[in-house]
Amino acid sequence: MSTNARTLQGLQVDQQAAATRSSAWREAKVAAGMALGLVVLPFALQAGGLTMTSAVDCVLLAMVGLGLNLLLGSTGLVSFGHAAWFGLGAYAVAIIQLRYFPGSVVLPLALSAALVLGASAVLGALILRRKGVYFSLLTLALSALAFTVAFRWTALTGGENGLGGVERRSVLGISLDNPWNFYVFVAVIALLVGMFMLRLTQSPFGKVLVAIRENQQRTGFIGFPIGRYKLAAFVISALVTGLAGGLSVLNHRIASAEMLSVPFSGELLAMVLIGGMRSFAGPLIGALFFLLFREYLSQYTENWLLFFGLVFVAFILLSPSGLVGIGARLLRWLRPEATVSAAMAARKTPATAQPFPSFLPGGGEAALVADNVSLHFGPFKAVSNVNLKVMPAGLHALIGPNGAGKTSLFNLLSGMFTPATGSIRLGDRVFGGNDPTAVCAAGISRSFQITNLFGGLSVRDNLRLAVMARDRHRFSMLRRADALEHTEAQTDELVRFLGVDGMEAAPAEDLSYGGQRLVDMGLALGSAPRILLLDEPLAGLAAAERERIGRLIRQLAQRIGVLLVEHDVDRVFELSDRITVMSMGTVLVEGPPAAVRTDQRVREIYIGSGTEALAQKVVPTRLGEDVCIAVAGIEAYYGKSHILSGIGFEARDGEVLAVLGRNGAGKSTLLKSLIGMARLGAGEVRIAGRTITAPVPEVMARLGIAFVPQGRRLFPGLTVRDNLMLGRLRRRGAGANAWTDDRIFTIFPQLRQRYDVNVELLSGGEQQMVAIARALAGHVKVLLLDEPFEGLSPAMTEEVFNAILRLKGEVTMLIVDHNLDLTLALADRAIVLDRGRVSHHGPALPLLKDLDFRREKLWI
Repeated sequence: MSTNARTLQGLQVDQQAAATRSSAWREAKVAAGMALGLVVLPFALQAGGLTMTSAVDCVLLAMVGLGLNLLLGSTGLVSFGHAAWFGLGAYAVAIIQLRYFPGSVVLPLALSAALVLGASAVLGALILRRKGVYFSLLTLALSALAFTVAFRWTALTGGENGLGGVERRSVLGISLDNPWNFYVFVAVIALLVGMFMLRLTQSPFGKVLVAIRENQQRTGFIGFPIGRYKLAAFVISALVTGLAGGLSVLNHRIASAEMLSVPFSGELLAMVLIGGMRSFAGPLIGALFFLLFREYLSQYTENWLLFFGLVFVAFILLSPSGLVGIGARLLRWLRPEATVSAAMAARKTPATAQPFPSFLPGGGEAALVADNVSLHFGPFKAVSNVNLKVMPAGLHALIGPNGAGKTSLFNLLSGMFTPATGSIRLGDRVFGGNDPTAVCAAGISRSFQITNLFGGLSVRDNLRLAVMARDRHRFSMLRRADALEHTEAQTDELVRFLGVDGMEAAPAEDLSYGGQRLVDMGLALGSAPRILLLDEPLAGLAAAERERIGRLIRQLAQRIGVLLVEHDVDRVFELSDRITVMSMGTVLVEGPPAAVRTDQRVREIYIGSGTEALAQKVVPTRLGEDVCIAVAGIEAYYGKSHILSGIGFEARDGEVLAVLGRNGAGKSTLLKSLIGMARLGAGEVRIAGRTITAPVPEVMARLGIAFVPQGRRLFPGLTVRDNLMLGRLRRRGAGANAWTDDRIFTIFPQLRQRYDVNVELLSGGEQQMVAIARALAGHVKVLLLDEPFEGLSPAMTEEVFNAILRLKGEVTMLIVDHNLDLTLALADRAIVLDRGRVSHHGPALPLLKDLDFRREKLWI
């Protein structure tokens, strides 16, 4: 390792150590704040005319809030029946004390906690078999059932009269009948619980729960057993809630069925939401708000719950982040956050090749073998009797037209689906399918065709999660996640290898699409795979970045087996050791690159005419006399990130503008700002005789701007007919370009045959045609195309290119795409963006013909 590399590594270690100390210091301050709050609370409430009983209630509600928020805020599981655990804990303490241990406090509490622990483990294992709304409904049913049992089983629970006569007596010779002594007893327990829950949120276990909330599917694909984490979170949440219920029955000396009721569950849920469910302090603030609201308003009306419901609705509508969110907005108003540049602008692109991650294996002997595998979706055969062998080192490419079955085969190999026939094995280990966690643990990891990240987490947190899945402390609840030395060191290696230095703190969702693809590949690499499955890793990358990532992939293939799906055929033939060509779900050809390139069948169905031949088809556009759209002084933001600065241009009727630039330059943001999907700080858009300074998507669409987003984003489950109908439904403005279905079919003839087919069953190229057709449907003046050629095979790229070529002169277009030759061939003028500013604006032809001029203007 060079001296500079060692210096850089030492600096990163020092920075990470400083960040860990800062995080630990923040945790200590929060713990001190909880302790101070517990000291001040009884004095403050008594000064307000309330009692020590109310002070204890407030502490216990805060405990319940912390427990419920572990599910709701951290894991993303909405429980409508958490009162069941509160009531179970309360009844258990009352029954155990009255029947078996009269006068005891600690033993009934301990036995009650054990009962809640066992019951929640059993019931949680059943309830968690269902996801989403079904999970929530099952918890609701649990609360309703528990209330009915408590209300009806008079002999055990006292029925509607409840179970009274509970005593507090003493603990360690200290009388708990004294209100102050009992408050201290409860406060100490609550502080211990609070400190545990605080550490839990910072632990590896807590970080994985947040990952499950953000993206459950990807959490499993990087190697975490999701079921175990969710069940553990469910049990801990129930245990904390049940402990609070047991203490509550000691506080009020009676257990009643209302403690298990559905309305009380709703109150607990509302309390957490009003406080702020994705912050640690939110449930604590919500508990205090709920108690004060209940105690004071109930003095004036017995219908206080009605008003609480109205307040809850107001928070949902006006401040979904609760009281914590309001406080944060006030703080930003008093101390505005500094505006920063775009996330990708802070990236420090490495000048030289970075060290190979030490944690990646090398020299393995086990090959990945798919033996006669098939995958059927009803009568549709996505994969049919495919045989494939990926060697333990080397690059094996999997190519073919859109809809050939490549991604479906990836889904089989990575454990997403179970083969209908055949088997998949790595060495001697055979996989049954439908268990991506086991497949990842065995040494097979994958990236995704459509980026699949933890969008709300930072770039570093994304990569650290993948690395942490291999750490033996990944299930720890008491260690700090940022104190796992091996995980932190390997995350640093991965950051350097990928070249994402400088943007580690940026949320993954704020990166450009190319940046997201880098992180997506990093998530797969973090698992330290023996076999790496890469699904279109170069899609959405600029030319220079494609070259760099191509070198990284080739470097990886020297150590591990790589199976690559990619439509950049020139790079595929350059990098690959062996190529398999699929068509219609079966293997068409397999062999070395030279043999595959010259195969006539491959040229006919996949390679197509080539970019140069397509570019020669283009003729100059017949432009209209009038300006169709004019943009002036655009300043665009994502949150506090300043993305675009001073953007201005005009486009005439029928003109085609190419919007070019490196990844993160602001190209997609420009399109989104025109349609109203990015916030404008200044500037205006003039179209259809109107000047718009605050674009709103539905308004801009009705004025004639149509947007084809990256990734297509069709309406799944609907046919081509339905998608076109929905595209047209609210865009019928007079005076614009009216596109009927018949007129659309002249541009996209294939869609006539696919008119009543579900869009999910179409190939990628056909889906792209539907996305463009849906944007055209109705009355359109300006068509915004974001990466229209991305993810398409060369042959399908040719078809989409020809369709867009037929649109030239019919509608004004702005095109963003990394296929520079095709984009410039279609365009009349080009706008080049660099770090959110226009660096070049002129005719497209010089950039198309003069490669030196192109390199100068595009920095490639």
